Order: sequence, then structure tokens, then C-alpha cells
Amino acid sequence: MQGIQHVACVFQKRTWESNKNDIRVCRMKGKHEGECRNFIKVLLSQHDGLFVCGTNAFNPMCANYTRDTLEMAGEPVSGMARCPYDPRHANVALFADGSLFTGTVTDFLAIDAVIYRSLGDSPALRTVKHDSKWFREPYFVSAMEWGPHIYFFFREMAMEFHHLEKVMVSRVARVCKSDLGGSQRVLEKQWTTFLKARLNCSIPGDSHFYFNLLHATSNIIHMQGRDVILGLFSTPPNSIPGSAVCVFDMQQLAHVFEGRFKEQKSPESIWTPVSDEAVPKPRPGGCAVQGSRFSTSTTLPDEVLNFVKTHPLMDETVPLLGHRPWVVKTMGRYQLTAMVVDTEAGPHKNRTVLFLGSTRGTILKFLMISGGDSVSHSSVFLEEVEGFNPEKCGEDSPQARQLLSLTLDRTSHTLLLAFPSCLVRVPTSRCHLHARCMKSCLASRDPYCGWTRGSTCSFLRPGTRIPFQQDVEYGNTTSHLVDCDGILQQSLLIEPESLVSLNLLVASAVSAFTIGAALSGLAVCWIMAHKPANRRHGGSSQSSIQRRERGLLSNSGGMAGSVLSVTRQGGGERSCSQGGETLFVMPNGWVKSGELDPGFLPTPEHTPQQKRRGLRLSDSNSGGWDTSQTYLGGGSVGLGSPCRMPPSVYLTTRLFQQGGGGRHGGEGRGNDTPRQHYVCLSKQEKGGKGTPRAPVRKSAGEYVYPMTPQDSPERRRVVSAPSAPVEYSEPLPLRWPAPEGYILSSHGMIPVPLPPPTMPPPGGQAYMSQQHTPGLSRALLRGALERGELGELVDLSQLMSKKNCSDRTQAGQ
Repeated sequence: MQGIQHVACVFQKRTWESNKNDIRVCRMKGKHEGECRNFIKVLLSQHDGLFVCGTNAFNPMCANYTRDTLEMAGEPVSGMARCPYDPRHANVALFADGSLFTGTVTDFLAIDAVIYRSLGDSPALRTVKHDSKWFREPYFVSAMEWGPHIYFFFREMAMEFHHLEKVMVSRVARVCKSDLGGSQRVLEKQWTTFLKARLNCSIPGDSHFYFNLLHATSNIIHMQGRDVILGLFSTPPNSIPGSAVCVFDMQQLAHVFEGRFKEQKSPESIWTPVSDEAVPKPRPGGCAVQGSRFSTSTTLPDEVLNFVKTHPLMDETVPLLGHRPWVVKTMGRYQLTAMVVDTEAGPHKNRTVLFLGSTRGTILKFLMISGGDSVSHSSVFLEEVEGFNPEKCGEDSPQARQLLSLTLDRTSHTLLLAFPSCLVRVPTSRCHLHARCMKSCLASRDPYCGWTRGSTCSFLRPGTRIPFQQDVEYGNTTSHLVDCDGILQQSLLIEPESLVSLNLLVASAVSAFTIGAALSGLAVCWIMAHKPANRRHGGSSQSSIQRRERGLLSNSGGMAGSVLSVTRQGGGERSCSQGGETLFVMPNGWVKSGELDPGFLPTPEHTPQQKRRGLRLSDSNSGGWDTSQTYLGGGSVGLGSPCRMPPSVYLTTRLFQQGGGGRHGGEGRGNDTPRQHYVCLSKQEKGGKGTPRAPVRKSAGEYVYPMTPQDSPERRRVVSAPSAPVEYSEPLPLRWPAPEGYILSSHGMIPVPLPPPTMPPPGGQAYMSQQHTPGLSRALLRGALERGELGELVDLSQLMSKKNCSDRTQAGQ
């Protein structure tokens, strides 16, 4: 503890430290070394000295000190219920009628909040212990005496808004100074006059905007015939940042405690007013009157005591004077947490100046101007003063700038600012900044400053007789004066660190949304416009690979089986463009990326049945069917397969045009010869050269598919992976497994000799595919047609189109 006394320019200092035993016990309780010190929380002046209380390493103690020598008078007393254990906990204290009234916590864990009276002739009284209707996590702000009551201002969690979870509200509570406690049955050694009400600091409107957190109050001051108290409020941290100064009339405040009570009939019900008929007599919460039937609180009936014990909350809120705050500051980067009021500012002591301390360490200065009546007031922002001094306070950080307290020293006309590491003194005015500019001095409207005869802006002491000029009321009588260089111009509305305006924020959000939506729409349109073009103009090799993947049921060698498409069982009919879709399996047994949905894989229990499939044609009209072909094999045979090749069907849609057109024929698209589609069937001769001899294991069993596909409930589609690597970079050669082919016509099947392979396969080797020459096949067919061997060919183009898969010719073919 450090107390400073100024007597004849001699400063005296007194240090009150905790003893080693208290520090050792504090450390054993798990506290840090910095917390196990003696932090002074109560410093009150009495007629014969100072009353001081400190935390004393989480073991609070109180002591009396003489005023002149700062020596301890008597022995220390316990600080329990007079001083908190933790220096971070808020507390209030004052002396009234010889007794000490305190608001603090009584235990180490800060669970038991209490308003306590002690150290007087009256008996010690306290609030009800562990009752959330009386207190719920209170934060005490101030306490003051007015009339027969002691008023405590604090904020706490509201019990009446339990359906909104935790809501912090500001309260004012009062107790009678003459309260002696209840009877031995009810409220013994406890307050019988404790009542509390909510403080309403809000901006009126259809939905009131509340400032619920009380940070500081002024003393009770007399303004225009009223006893009023000013309160500094702010919004919660999760709300719109803002602070406001609201003024309350003490008469109206006391009248609220004469109104209706509020109650909660059950834990699940809402809080409702108590009817006047349900209130017992005499009225609970009132002070005992000497000479009446109940002259002391101890003689009150148990019904009255029980009622005041269960109904401490008032229904009405304390209204603010003028129905709106006197000062409002919102959308700032800091909150206002400290306040002092000078009601005797100016040379005539008739001005009221308000000083507000912020969490940034600055001081905001306002001039209060009364309206035509005693209710309405307005405020004028004068200036913002930097209070934090880095040279004196050391480190400049947000924590170091936290303002702990703000006090007005009327004798020296200065402000005392307490920070965590220093104490700073700031003058109440800065008249020297206006220098010798009369217009700037008068336009400042500062009641502490005036233009004196020496042609300078000077500080005006109360009661000064020096002639001066001021324009505090209006500040607009300087139009005839010339401008000066270096005029001090500060405004609360224009701050370098303030938040952006609401209009700018809304405009920016709308603009960002509009621009983003437009850009997104343009990007989607561009992608969708170029996506089909990429598909149409893709390379021929890529389109050839894609069509082979969809239309080729190839016979792979080795242990691989037929690769057939798999569809879900019970699925609906699919369109022609999707029928017969082929799903490939890579040689290593894994599904090709992006080609097979895991849900398509068959299971032994639910192997899907084969559905009717139409003949697929090429998706492109840029050539013949050289790149769109289907080979239906009766077994799982293919290139290099050692097994016997059963009869098979080869379907093609090669264009037969005059002159051997088509992609392999070398003719362009300009030929106007109508295109015709034909079906050629070929079978393999049993025992032919190069025919595989050994059978292989079929993945679908021993069932041999017929040459003409037909519906059968016993048929199943099987997926097996080819073991030989498949190259898609070059077009696959057409397979002609038989040395003799057949052409289907109206006269039957006509054998057509096929040319021998370019390289006969060696004995014992796997069957090798023979290179197909497009021009040769067309020449053979054309020759057979000219010789009359084919007769009339059947045009099956309508059967092989994509749109009409199930159509037939007139003859039923």
C-alpha cells in the first residue's frame, strides 16, 4: 500500500506488504507469485484518519492509518466481506452513520456475493447467501448515500431473462441504514429492506436499443433543482460497439421502489408482476418508522419478511431523464469505461463538463448544455486528449493502456489517470493550443479558456476578475474574425481509427454481391459455351478411343474374359445412346479411373440380368464405321487365346459408296452418293489355320451365347479384366478370325473368300489378329454385287439408327 500526503510540500510514503507466511500459503493455494501481494482495494477517509483494506495475498486485511504520519493505528482486522480476495474482483465501500457498507465477495472462490454492514453500533447484516434472486454474478460499480438509504449500482446476470440464456443488465439496489435485520425465524442477521430494480439506458424507438453494461457512475449532483446521477453504459462485447451516458433522477429512482414487485411462480414460468392484493401489509422493503406499530424491522410479521425474501426484484425499470441518453458514441474501436463530472467548470462555476476515459487511454471531453426545461439536455464534443504517456508508463500496449480509474483534482484543475504501470496527471484544458488566434479560442467553446486582454487564449480560474471573451453557448460569433494558421480542429465524428460508416458498409456489400454474381454468371456461360466445342473439335485419336471404349466388346487373351457392360438390376429402360455401354477393367484388375461406379459391380447374390440392347452406331458422321464396330464372341476368347474360336458375329456399318469412299478409302465428304448401311455376318471355320484349340475358363460359366442375341432370364452380364495390356493410341485392327466370310442377302448367305493373313501365326502360338484392308473388303462386296451373286440387299439402316432401336422392316426383318 502506498499512501501519499502533501503537507508543506513534503511527500510521505507508507508501504504495507504481506508477510512471508501469507505469501507461502497463497502459493500453496495455486496462485502465482505476482498475485500473492497486498493490493489495496479500499481507501476511505474518516474524521480521524484513513481506513485501508488490501487483499494481503488472498487473505484480506483492513487497518486504520493516521492522516498526518501515515502510521498504523491499532491492530489490523479481518477484511472478509469488506475486501475481495482476488485483486481483479470489483468491490465498493463507504462509511455512513458510523458503519461501513461494502459490496464484495466473501469467499476465496468468489461465489458468495454480499452487501455487508459492519464496524458500527448497528448489528452486522448481510444479504441472503447463495440466492440467485438476490444476486447472480454481480459486478459492483459504486455505492452512495441518499436520504435514509444506501444505493448500490452494479451489473449482473438477469434472472428474469432466463429464456434468453445469459443476459447482463444494470441494476440499482438499496437498503435502509436503520435496518436491524429480521426475526429469529426469518432473515435473522440479514437485510429486510433489500430491493433492486433495473436501470434503463436505451435509445427509444419501435425496438429500444439498450446499453446494458454499467461501467461508472458520478456522484449524486444537483443540476437545475434536481438530484441526479450520471451513468456510463456500453453494449456487450458481442453487440454493436457503443457507449452512452444516461442521467437518472433520484426522485424517480426512489419512486420505482414504491411500485409493483416481480415474481416467478415456478421455475419454468416467466416473470410477472405481483398484484397489489397479494402484497402484505406493511409494505415490504420499507424502512421502519419510529413511533409506528412496527418501529423496528425485527418486529415485522413473518409474512412480510418471507415476501421480501422471495420478491427482491421490482417490476418497473428506472427511467432515464429526458427519455434518451445525453451522450451517445457508437461504431468506435474502443469503449468508454471511466467518467468524472465537473459541475463547476468555467470562471463563474456555472458550466458542466464531462470527462470520459476510454480503453485506448484517451480522454473525451464534452460540454453539457441544458435545454429550455430542466429535463432536456444536449452535449457538445470539445476535444480528445491523449492520456497515456509511453515515456512514463513504459511499454505501449493495449493492456498497458487500460484505464483503471479517473479522478478529478479540483484544486489543481487536473485529471488523475491510473494505468497498470503508472499514474498520469493531465490538465482539464489545453488553452495554449489556440495560441494567439482569437477565432480559434472562441470557437473551441471550452469553458476553461477565454480570450484575455493580452491578446492570448488563457486558462480562466474560478472567480477570476480578468476581462475575457467567451462564446461557450453557441460558438458561432467568430464569423467576422479572420482565420488563423494552426487552428486546432478535432471532431468526434471524424476519427482515424473509427469504424466505417454503415452506409458505406451496406453499399460495399451490395456492390460485392452484384459484381460477384455477374462474374460468376459470365464464367459459367463461357464454360458451357466452350465445353461442347471441345468435344466436337477433339482429336480423331481421342474420339476413336472413346468410341472404342463404348462400343467394343473385345476378346482379350490370356486369362481375361469377355468385357461386357454391367447395369443395375431393376433399372428402367435406357435410351439407345446409353444402351450397351461398355465398362473397362484395367489389366491389373483395377477399374479404370472415372469409368466404373462402385455401385455397378455385381455380386453373386444380385447379378443383374441382361437387358435388351440396340445396335450402337457411331456418334460422329465424319466417316464410316471403321471406328465403331462390335464383335460378339461366343466365348471368352481373344488375341492370343489358346482356346477354340466358336461361331461369332461381326457387325459393321462400313459405308459402301461408289469409288470406295470412307475414311480409309481416301474420299472426302463432298461425295453426294447416298450412304447405305449393311450387316455382314462371318463365322470361323472349325479347324482352320490359326484357330485356337484349347478352351479357356469362361467367367460366366459354360454358357455359349447364340449368334443372334435374344432375351433370356438366365443370361448374366459379367465383368472380367483383360490380362494383356491394351493400347489405345493406335486404331485397333478389324478382326477377321475366319478365312471365309458370308454376306447376308435375300438369296441367303453367300460365301466370300477372304485373303490369307499377311503373316501366318507360328505353330503353338496364340492366335494373332490379321490386318484388315478396307479397300479389299469393299472391292469383294462390290464385285459380288456386280456379278449378281448378292441379289437385292436389305437396307437395315432404320434398325441400326440411334433413335429407333426397336423398329423393324416391313417384312418383319
